[in-house]
Amino acid sequence: MNPKIAVAGKGGVGKTTIAGALARVFAMEGHSVIAIDADPAMNLHFSLGIERNPEPLSDMKDLIMERTSLDNGLFKLNPKVDDIVENYGIQKGNVVLLVMGTVRRGGGGCTCPENAFLRALLRHIFRRDTTVVMDCEAGIEHLGRGTARGVDIMLIVVEPSVKAVETATRIKSLGCEIGIRKFAAVLNKVMDTDINAITERISEAEIPIIGVIPQDNAILRAEIKGKAPFDASPSFVERVKMLKNRIEMLLQ
Repeated sequence: MNPKIAVAGKGGVGKTTIAGALARVFAMEGHSVIAIDADPAMNLHFSLGIERNPEPLSDMKDLIMERTSLDNGLFKLNPKVDDIVENYGIQKGNVVLLVMGTVRRGGGGCTCPENAFLRALLRHIFRRDTTVVMDCEAGIEHLGRGTARGVDIMLIVVEPSVKAVETATRIKSLGCEIGIRKFAAVLNKVMDTDINAITERISEAEIPIIGVIPQDNAILRAEIKGKAPFDASPSFVERVKMLKNRIEMLLQ
């Protein structure tokens, strides 16, 4: 099984940390993994233990125009993208990191060469026989652009706050509209006193909870230093391994 996983949530809930850790767990267990940083903050490389980002694809104007341009100012909606992962990602072990970058937006119906190129690339990646973990942009706007269309499951990271739960509910609603069929939640930064209230709120939204990540000072210290939390907390690694197993069970 090579699942296609999108990781979403409100800003600050720790979705990038979870996305990077999931990618590394799959890689440790022998999967070839494509990790996609679709968040304009472009911080996934820290969680993967990769020192620097590859060049964001949206900044490769010459490449995009070469692949998309037609005569008379028109452009292709299905440009060649089958060499992008191998030629423009950065690999560490079994993980290849691609960074989408920031695409200009001119409204909900905006179509431009950059968007056409990145959408074609995502379609190609989601069809590959490879495990994919995509760190989505914080919030819900990316769902209106169909960024996660074609994934097997949307994993929603939720911290103990009403706003995080509200965002999770909206993510599920918009995800259903673009054809995502499976959703699950992982509770992050949880203390014992939080668990009952947050579990009840998520259950009301009919999102199954498949993992709980406790508040961990080792993770906080690693993030402050710009280090991968995966390398700083063995207990965090074990929790993410359990999360990975439950995702696979949910997709069977």
